[in-house]
Order: sequence, then structure tokens, then C-alpha cells
Amino acid sequence: MATVKTTSPKESAKSPRTARGRQTLRKLLDAAAKEFGEKGFHEASISGITRRAGTALGSFYTYYDSKDAIFRALVKDMSEQVASHARAAVEPETAAFEIERAALHAFLEFAHDNKEIYRIVDEAEFVDPASFRAHYETTAARMLERLKRGEQSGEMREGLEEAHAWAIMGMNVFLGLRYSVWSDKTDPDRIARLANALLREGIGKKADS
Repeated sequence: MATVKTTSPKESAKSPRTARGRQTLRKLLDAAAKEFGEKGFHEASISGITRRAGTALGSFYTYYDSKDAIFRALVKDMSEQVASHARAAVEPETAAFEIERAALHAFLEFAHDNKEIYRIVDEAEFVDPASFRAHYETTAARMLERLKRGEQSGEMREGLEEAHAWAIMGMNVFLGLRYSVWSDKTDPDRIARLANALLREGIGKKADS
């Protein structure tokens, strides 16, 4: 399972002050993704994480107090990586529906390369409900902001609200599960275009409106 390594960990109480420290923290988060993704939260261990990361046990406690702490940090980190991939896929001044197509395409690719994200986020509902809720609420908030911009530009119909963002997010989540996680062969471009056609028909501004 490939893990994206371009996103730097966000600042925290134990944020590293050096480039070497940031590299170590990135290794720990990447290793935690593999450990939790393969074993689940309860079977995963700190020693397993440090072994995968190739770091000393003491390095773990330099940044995290417990397995719970790195799990919370990992959920936030993976959520931020999804957002980062979506932003990187969109060019400035991109049309509203093209933004949604590109964002879903980027998510499908990310989920295919990081299949463990589904197990980790799903477990967060029980291990750390606050992180689980924050992941979806922040994702929906970003999506609603994009929809409102599309509404203002006249590309999308008026009256779009939070429930529309959650409905679209739900569609994207299950498309990722079916075509990126459960399928070894995926065609993110085709799936993103099919979903985008549904959006255009459902929330696109009609010519006579």
C-alpha cells in the first residue's frame, strides 16, 4: 500500500523543530497507516509502528504519548492529505462542475493507493468519535463552500445547502469503496465522469431557470 509522503504533519504540541524531526514524524505517521490499516487499532502496537518506521521506540514518545494519540493524529493527517490531493487536482479558475469531477478523480486515486484509509476512518467512529466526526464535517464544509461558489457563478442552481454537500460526499465515499478499495483495477476518470453527469443533471442550473 503506497502512502503519500509529500504532506507535512501539521503543527502540534510536540511539533519537530528540525527537518530531520519532521522526516521522523512523517515516517511514524506513514508506518502507523500501514500498522493500523493491516491490523486494526486494537491489534496494532507502538513497537509495530516503530519497527515499520525504522525508528527507535524513544523517537515515538518524542512526538506521541500513546497509541491513541498517534491514531488521532493519523486520522487528521489522512483527512488533510485527501483535501490536499483535491486542491492539487484543480487549476485556478476551474469551472464548478469540473472542480467536483477533478476532486473525485483525485480522491479515487488516493483511495486506490491508500486503501487503509477506509479501515482507519471507520475505526475512528469507535476509537475516537471526535476525529471521525471532524473528518466528515470538514470534508462536507469544503464541499459546501465549493457548491456555493458554483451557485454564485450561475453554474449550479440556487438553494444548495449543507445536505447537498453531505449527499455528494456520501456518493463519493461509496464510489471510492467500490471502485478504489474493493477493485484491483480502477478507472477513476470514467467513474468521476459518470458521477459528474449525475451532478450536472441534479444540481446544474437549467437553461430556462
